[in-house]
Amino acid sequence: MAHIFSFWESRAFYDSFMARSHDRLASTQSGTFKDAQVRLFDHRFDVKTGFEPRFTDADLLRVALCRVHEERAEHFVLMQEKVWNPAMAGSPGMVRGLFGEAPGHEFLVLSMWRSAAEHGKYRTERIERLALRAQTEADVAALAGDVVDMEAAWTV
Repeated sequence: MAHIFSFWESRAFYDSFMARSHDRLASTQSGTFKDAQVRLFDHRFDVKTGFEPRFTDADLLRVALCRVHEERAEHFVLMQEKVWNPAMAGSPGMVRGLFGEAPGHEFLVLSMWRSAAEHGKYRTERIERLALRAQTEADVAALAGDVVDMEAAWTV
């Protein structure tokens, strides 16, 4: 499995690319992959510091896709900002991240880590306590995610 993240300067640039170049480029990749899933998220806020789409200082990404109950969406965003983000930002191995939103009460949490060991320290020490404090179980209808080892040769 491969995860491909792209970051656009603006929605206008994204829309222009999709209208003018996407189909031509996609046709050259026919047969090279199967079961592609694409999601478009709008940036809501940064995690830790100003987000930059630079991956040379991270060895691991943690991506979480959260579909949230409609009536709990506002609470989920608030808890991300007030509980989860400070906890991640306070972890020494966390480099930076972002929080994004898509239609249908779907959210993306992308965090970048120096190493799997640093991410592991954060996860084992804090995850259960933070989930209880943030009432995550009440907010989230579905959660999918992955821990992604960075492949330096694939970054552009």
